[in-house]
Amino acid sequence: MAVAMVTTAVRQTPTIDEPVYVGTAAVYLHEHSLRFNAEHPPLGKLVIAVGVAVADPRSEPGFDGDQTELGRRLLYESGNDPWRVMFWARLPVIVLTLLFGLVVFTFAREVAGRAGALVALGLYCLSPDVIAHGSLATLDVPAAGFVLTSVWLLWRARSRPYPYVPSAGAAFGAALATKMSVLPALPVLAVLAAVSVWSATPASPGERRRRLGRAAGGAVVFGLVACATVWAAYLAVDPRLRWGPPHHVPEVGGLRGLAVRLLPLPEAFRDGMRMQFGLENLPWQGFLFGELYTGSLWYYLPAALLVKTPLGALALWAAGSVVVTALRPLRPAAPYLLLTPAVLLAAAMYGSRDFGTRYAVFLPMLLAVAAGCVVRVRWRWTRVVTGTLVAFVAVSSLRTFPYYLPYSNEAFGGPAKTRFRLHDSNVDWGQDLGRLADRLDERYRGERIWLVYKGAGVPAYYGIDADDPRRAAPEDVRGVLVVSDSAAAKATGRLAELVDSSRRIDQVGHSITLYRR
Repeated sequence: MAVAMVTTAVRQTPTIDEPVYVGTAAVYLHEHSLRFNAEHPPLGKLVIAVGVAVADPRSEPGFDGDQTELGRRLLYESGNDPWRVMFWARLPVIVLTLLFGLVVFTFAREVAGRAGALVALGLYCLSPDVIAHGSLATLDVPAAGFVLTSVWLLWRARSRPYPYVPSAGAAFGAALATKMSVLPALPVLAVLAAVSVWSATPASPGERRRRLGRAAGGAVVFGLVACATVWAAYLAVDPRLRWGPPHHVPEVGGLRGLAVRLLPLPEAFRDGMRMQFGLENLPWQGFLFGELYTGSLWYYLPAALLVKTPLGALALWAAGSVVVTALRPLRPAAPYLLLTPAVLLAAAMYGSRDFGTRYAVFLPMLLAVAAGCVVRVRWRWTRVVTGTLVAFVAVSSLRTFPYYLPYSNEAFGGPAKTRFRLHDSNVDWGQDLGRLADRLDERYRGERIWLVYKGAGVPAYYGIDADDPRRAAPEDVRGVLVVSDSAAAKATGRLAELVDSSRRIDQVGHSITLYRR
């Protein structure tokens, strides 16, 4: 897994979200200001800042453009080497992703034994989604991994609540201080904290009220520590918590507005929530199985997961979910392993942005632990079948190396066919601009290049001299037409006509297609 992620990190150009986070991390380091990327809490960007500090890029204090311009300026317009900056920015997330693998292993060993732990670790380490997003300077894997860690610590709290309930609260606070989308898990985990304290308290006659009080206290301690961790993340950036809300913070009314006002969290966090609610109200476009649509589909994430999860992992996730609920010795683990991902998945399905399975990257983590429980079934061929399915996952994952972002399983044609079914971070997030530059230099040197690139990279920096075909008459667009697959999926009007009237001749990284005109 380490080799796969480092190899990916070295070869990929910045994806759409990364420059914003890297630029914001640099501002945290040099200016201790919260003014950029306020729609996300700071902890994930502080993790990225560890690598940015090592890279030590030149920056411009006091930059007053928007956050997209900030990232582009840092990487491409300040004399820095974007390859070096991006590698070091990604490295702390890679290390964190590997550490979460140890949590998966330990959690599964405590629930299912050593054999189950090896199954869980295998599924985690071979997950294309975890490898893909764990090798990027983004927030999805850190947030999901902190949730996983919180669930594991709550499981441990069943025997020792005093050290583990506060630790679990801190872990969930870290998740919440990384990405606000984990907030729906708070009531679930608070209840699990109460359950853990209840289970750890000896049952004795006449002590029921005291036992209930301790359980309620465990839930309160969990929530208070989580909130304190969020405050600590903001204070780590700016101990004075200077915050002037940007002009584009929307007003949020109704129950949402009331919930935001009542949260005992920094004003910057609450304004970030208002921004997120504002983004949820925008008419985003989605793409699923060849159909472009406006709005969101409730079944988008389940369908996308069906495409982008290895078939062996799907089978073991389903079997593990059944086993932990059916086998009496494992039933205590069922709420811990299944309830949190179910609530987070339901919340993500309700969201308006159908942009990728990264919004559900917690599933390969928690369901890997559940899958490890399959070996507890005492059937003759259980371990052989389980090992065979893990081997199938390994083959599928290794076959897609090093193109993990556009992975899809064999039932849907593999990574070469993902672009026909999904878009955005499922297949093309701007990661292959460097590979495109190499391909054009090797095979199409001297030809006229027309480019529609969807990403955060700057083509000219990589030596790509190209024009935008959408600004020319169709009869003048002759030569090599290069289109990012996410742009092709959403193409309408002139771009759709150009793509339809061109001959496909090549592809780069299963994310960029080249046509001859």
